[in-house]
Amino acid sequence: MAFDPNAAATESSNIFGLPDTRDDASIVLIPCPYDATSSYGVGSANAPEAIREASSQVDLFDRRFGAIYERGLFMEPHPPEVREWSRQARVLAEPIIEQGGSRAGDEDAVSQVDGLSRRAASFVYDRAIAAMDEGKVPGLIGGEHGVAFGLYKAIAHRHPGVGILQIDAHMDLRPAFEGFAWSHASVMHNVVYDLDGVSRIIQVGIRDYCEQEANLAESLAPDKAPDGETQILTYFWDDLADERVGGGSWGVACERMINLLPSEIIISVDIDGLDPTLCPHTGTPVPGGLNWDQLSLLLKMIKESDRTVVGFDLVEVCPSKIPGSSPIDASIGARVLYRLCGCV
Repeated sequence: MAFDPNAAATESSNIFGLPDTRDDASIVLIPCPYDATSSYGVGSANAPEAIREASSQVDLFDRRFGAIYERGLFMEPHPPEVREWSRQARVLAEPIIEQGGSRAGDEDAVSQVDGLSRRAASFVYDRAIAAMDEGKVPGLIGGEHGVAFGLYKAIAHRHPGVGILQIDAHMDLRPAFEGFAWSHASVMHNVVYDLDGVSRIIQVGIRDYCEQEANLAESLAPDKAPDGETQILTYFWDDLADERVGGGSWGVACERMINLLPSEIIISVDIDGLDPTLCPHTGTPVPGGLNWDQLSLLLKMIKESDRTVVGFDLVEVCPSKIPGSSPIDASIGARVLYRLCGCV
């Protein structure tokens, strides 16, 4: 039967109920159900499958982005081995997190957790390389933010000079958090110091960070960063909010951000970068953040700009564990994911 994009989604293992095979697709979505170092709420390991399920409720015609589905979208099968690594790592990490961080005697457990986290990032790297080898654009569905390092590494190798637009409540610039160098709170620090090829990170929505992170970002501002270092420009949410209260235009702010990005970019959406009413179960919700309209306009303006989106990630979505509760987190996540596909 011919595919009818106006009909209800039929049962399908593919994302958004689409009939696309991998060969048909121009975008390959990589699920990574790994959630080991989350320091408050957990559950993002459940996100890829919850988003796959919720995606069947997304109408396929998007007024701002058009018929995104026509580009061909394919989501890889659920990787049970990654979910098992997540389970093993969480068992080791949880007592360390509960006591407020690693102490003497925890070295072996910390090493094992970091090793499993590196393995999850390597899994993402391998899948992203495979997608790009086929001429497709990789998109990651996490999982905690740390696994996105593998995506950034793969793309930076193929597209040196790439920039990252990071929509996030947090800077993720800690050298380690609670003892874990591969923490969700350290992914951008690892990009800066362990990865060549990323020219600039533009952070948008930042509103929860430590002094050490703020100082590092300041030292890597474009007018201060040493030659060859990854530059960081941070748009703090309180400054953006004050600008709007004073009559400033969000569209003008978006244009300013986009103009500072290089020609090829990765879009990284940590769901806690949005207002927590949209994602109430995310691991570290923070008041403030982009609302749906602000995110939509930013993505639309990227699509209409002369930037090329060469990859993207959606991380830290945590579906509710309460039976019968609203599936809002997965529902919002699926719609963010669809519009990210629309930016490619």
